[in-house]
Amino acid sequence: MYDVKSPKAEEFISHQEILDTLAYAEENKENRELLDEILAKAATFKGLNHREAAVLLECPLPEYKEKLFALAKEIKKTIYGDRIVLFAPLYLSNYCINGCVYCPYHSKNRDIKRKKLTQEQIKEEVIALEAMGHKRIVIESGEDPLNNPLEYILESIKTIYSIKNKNGEIRRVNVNIAACSVEDYKKLHDVGIGTYTLFQETYNKENYEALHPTGPKSDYAYHTEAMDRAMQGGIDDVGIGVLYGLEHYKYDFVGLLMHAEHLEAVFGVGPHTISVPRICPADDIDVDDFSNAVPDDIFEKIVALIRVSTPYTGMIMSTRETQEMRERGLALGISQISGGSRTSVGGYKEEEKPEDNSAQFDRSDTRTLDEIVDWLLDLGYVPSFCTACYRAGRTGDRFMALAKSGQIHNCCQPNALMTLNEYIMDYGNEKTKTHGAKVIESQLENIKNDLVKDKAKAYIAQMKDGERDFRF
Repeated sequence: MYDVKSPKAEEFISHQEILDTLAYAEENKENRELLDEILAKAATFKGLNHREAAVLLECPLPEYKEKLFALAKEIKKTIYGDRIVLFAPLYLSNYCINGCVYCPYHSKNRDIKRKKLTQEQIKEEVIALEAMGHKRIVIESGEDPLNNPLEYILESIKTIYSIKNKNGEIRRVNVNIAACSVEDYKKLHDVGIGTYTLFQETYNKENYEALHPTGPKSDYAYHTEAMDRAMQGGIDDVGIGVLYGLEHYKYDFVGLLMHAEHLEAVFGVGPHTISVPRICPADDIDVDDFSNAVPDDIFEKIVALIRVSTPYTGMIMSTRETQEMRERGLALGISQISGGSRTSVGGYKEEEKPEDNSAQFDRSDTRTLDEIVDWLLDLGYVPSFCTACYRAGRTGDRFMALAKSGQIHNCCQPNALMTLNEYIMDYGNEKTKTHGAKVIESQLENIKNDLVKDKAKAYIAQMKDGERDFRF
């Protein structure tokens, strides 16, 4: 039985509802009257439900794909402007007791090098990240209560926030760790995390259990209901996603939107971010073993549909994807990307040797952060290192209220420009400094509120005297 407000995973992610939705989409995939109605609704910036989005996903008519892409670009531009938020992952440990068949961290993999960072090593990694210019990171860890207990995660977060190196500091620590209890989520909230992220991998319960044969993660309900517990624990910024390629993309696309609808219905706010990873090669993992790989053209359509269905939700694309795919994704809806990433345990202070491979997946985009910033500037985007909303308490429904009213632009645009100015002054090469300064000067004039514009200009002027961390 499908119940969007149910606390039970198998009711708010109803298998039968997904099958019925896919059948409805197949039946109506060339229903032009319905397709026009759905696109007209999406054009109001109020999003689409899972059935409406599924019809567009199934539609084979080229003109409707063109309309979808044009609308996704319009929504992205209107809500997010030219801003692209940058971050980096920091892997703390790859010790794991789960048996996930698609992940090289699985407990039976005897080839991968097992590592766990000490607090001193974390300090060294953070200093290296700050020296690159990063202000926002997401910490990652395998699930192992003995080697990676929550106390270790909490201590690591405190360590990360404590490191100040010259003008560098990590201002937002997002967390991607295994499903927790409400009490543990309260502890994460109290230590000051930003977004809590947990990928579902797949919403198909039968397939999920086959892909996770052993370990705590094999409990489908406990994993799927994790975001409810996170919200109950006070974490109102949560990030969801599936690993495309594990299940047929149509099934997981519908399940993903149903999860977002559930969070909105129960807690009044949907996910803060949605990530779109695709399975890729890794130690002990061959993508050819998975028959549901998603081709580029379908993947682009998924990105566009998530954008029009959840217009105010941030969308993340990692270095799993190539430069070319990330460029296409940015136009269609992606608002956050990683840069200069290492997917091994450590690797920022000193790059890992091939024989010590501890990476969770192979990167397709291996460019440095400065190269990413230059590339974004060349494309006409504003690279942003902003963390202001999280530190000003604009999270959850408070953030969404500002976003939907359009008032968030008065904060996001100047904050992006000020953090970009910090970056070019402290870390940019000569090309970045010159290009970035021109972009900042031009973009400042686009700020519609004169008081905000003048204040932003004054803050940027003060940076020449060494001051940092201004924000609206």
